[in-house]
Amino acid sequence: MTLITKISRLRHPGVLRDFSWPADLPSFGRYNLIYGWNGSGKTTLSNLFRALELRRQPEGEVTLATANSSITGNEFAQSTLPVRVFNRDFVAANVFPVGGGEVPPIFVLGEESAEKQAQVEQLKEEKASAQGTIDAAKLEKAKAEKALDRHCVDRATIIRETLRSSGDNPYNNYDKARYKRRVATMQSADDKANHLLSDDERERLLSQSKATPKDPVSEVQLRLPDLQQLTNTTRQLLQKSVVSSAIDALKADPQLSAWTRDGLGLHQQRDADHCLFCEQPLPDDRMAALEAHFSTEYEQLLRQLDMQTDQIESSSRAINQISLPNRAELYEDLVADFDQAKTQLDASVTAITDYLATLVTALKDKKQKLFETQSLEVAVPDVQQSVIDDINAIVRRHNQTCADFESHVRTAREKLEADSVASSVDEYQSLVDAVQAQEKAISEADSLSLKLAGDISRLEREIVEHRQPAEELNQDLHSYLGHSELQLEVRDTGYTIARNGTPARSLSEGEMTAIALLYFLKSLKDRRFELDKGLVVMDDPVSSLDANALFLAFGFIRRCVNDAAQIIILTHNFAMFRQVRNWFYWVNQPHRKKSIERRPAQFYMLDCSLTDQGRRSCIAPLDPLLEQFESEYHYLFARVYRRAQANAAGGLEANYIFPNMARRLLETFLAFRRPQHAGELRQKLQGIDFDETRKLRILRFLHTHSHADAIVDPEHDPSALGEAKAVLTDLLALIQHEDAAHYDAMVALVDPPAEEAP
Repeated sequence: MTLITKISRLRHPGVLRDFSWPADLPSFGRYNLIYGWNGSGKTTLSNLFRALELRRQPEGEVTLATANSSITGNEFAQSTLPVRVFNRDFVAANVFPVGGGEVPPIFVLGEESAEKQAQVEQLKEEKASAQGTIDAAKLEKAKAEKALDRHCVDRATIIRETLRSSGDNPYNNYDKARYKRRVATMQSADDKANHLLSDDERERLLSQSKATPKDPVSEVQLRLPDLQQLTNTTRQLLQKSVVSSAIDALKADPQLSAWTRDGLGLHQQRDADHCLFCEQPLPDDRMAALEAHFSTEYEQLLRQLDMQTDQIESSSRAINQISLPNRAELYEDLVADFDQAKTQLDASVTAITDYLATLVTALKDKKQKLFETQSLEVAVPDVQQSVIDDINAIVRRHNQTCADFESHVRTAREKLEADSVASSVDEYQSLVDAVQAQEKAISEADSLSLKLAGDISRLEREIVEHRQPAEELNQDLHSYLGHSELQLEVRDTGYTIARNGTPARSLSEGEMTAIALLYFLKSLKDRRFELDKGLVVMDDPVSSLDANALFLAFGFIRRCVNDAAQIIILTHNFAMFRQVRNWFYWVNQPHRKKSIERRPAQFYMLDCSLTDQGRRSCIAPLDPLLEQFESEYHYLFARVYRRAQANAAGGLEANYIFPNMARRLLETFLAFRRPQHAGELRQKLQGIDFDETRKLRILRFLHTHSHADAIVDPEHDPSALGEAKAVLTDLLALIQHEDAAHYDAMVALVDPPAEEAP
């Protein structure tokens, strides 16, 4: 049974300052091993679970995922998950309290009053019923929260996908948190109705939000002709007639009159006295008669008619040659308005052109009937200059958008976001109400459960007896230490630690570790903790034990925690890591054919790297090298060798861990190769016959960028880590120079090298 499936989110002031469980990282199993060096976040994780055990809010922000729901740090106080954590905080609080004190007792039921015991059992049933109510309400709350979260995610996705664009667009990362903030703002202002859009407005703003920058366009430079004035002038000309000595034959025949008029002009120009057509002499009075017919008044009226015709035809040509912007040059949200305005303009142009053609026809007909008055019975079309002004208003809107494009697009996006939020506010509030209803039910049932728990605790304090666990713990101490000098002695409210019957003073670190560990393991039998339903977390339980004590301690640990519902062991001790790894390996053996996610034992490591914001750690899959090799030396050699063989030099993040690894590797190598040379690393290297310059380079690099077995912030310019690859190559050359056979054997284990990521 898996209690905690993952640490979904952790925001902590330490190195785990911004951690989210990766999607490809297997969830916690029943058995879990986390390997990490000092300073990589093990204490942060154990303190997190310690806060859950103590039902107090942890430092920072945290969300733990369980099989059916999740637990946030704010909910730790209400959690019912059984947890026991062994870490420095446990030791300080239980075995070695700061400022002295007694070890709290491990309660075990003895001979009790049947009446009180019956009361306890009855209260436990009532508490279980209250807990059932809490669990049911929490399940319904989880469903309601999931529905609310799904709603927020879906609405945020719709807004994000609707308003997404290339470039720097804040809506490209629109998420549920931003959606919730916008809903809260709208609810606070109570202005939902102000943000709802019509379908046409929404479509226009969508086009506006998707627009790309366009160039300005020119306005239409045209004034429509004054049709009334043209009509009045034309009507006046039609009403005129020529008064002269008219020749009836010419007056009755317009074609002949025009032909004769042209001929008269030719004869006058050439001063001809013979007919240019038949070459006969012209009668003396014929020219005079013709000149009287085609008088000055006649010619003047013809010119007026021609001038009016030319003016009207010029206006018609100007209208038909009007230059409008191409609709493709305009922003899409203006195209519909432009099309509508253009349709009105086209209708006006057609009406004007047709009407002007009517006027021209009337004028041309008048030229054939100069000796008659004519009327003009036509209706002047009602066209206004506003059809041009409407087009130019749209052009000016387009040009204004060009001048302030970013604001134009941003405004459209904000209005569309507000519309989408406003349309979903009621659904959001109903989902929030559902969550709050379950929270109220949980609060009421939880109050009842707390009252019952207080009554149960009071009765149990009256019937408790705790001598038996003290005797069992003393037996374990004797087996572990090999003597009976140290004893736990019962007091009224707990235990005290005695050496040979007197209060113990100056306990060795090994004795302190032994007592703390055995006390913790014995506490797992406490009747307030159900091991087969609980989570056991152990942080470096053997940090100060020698090799012999380590194996004995591991035996105790394995025997006492094996039946736990879930185990999480954190360690930086490679020997302890190897013991637990092998144990968990055999746990997985029957399940090897299953996917990694379904295996009961899971393996992780804390991967610490240096970023622009400082050191940062995360939970990652266990490095395959840690599974492959049986000693830390093998692992360190493999990592250093593969980094040295990598093609790329790598940056700060890629090289950050290697100074520390290189130091550990060199110290271990020299401890076996040169055991007679004790002391500081520089002294050990003095006895090695190797290039002095390269030795100094190695020393300078290790002293500058490493610090024993802890990962700490570099005290010098981190950009110098860029030389890591070259220094690692020198280090391997030193090992090869000192012991070529050993070097070749180690290389054979790690080849072919899997190139480190740069």
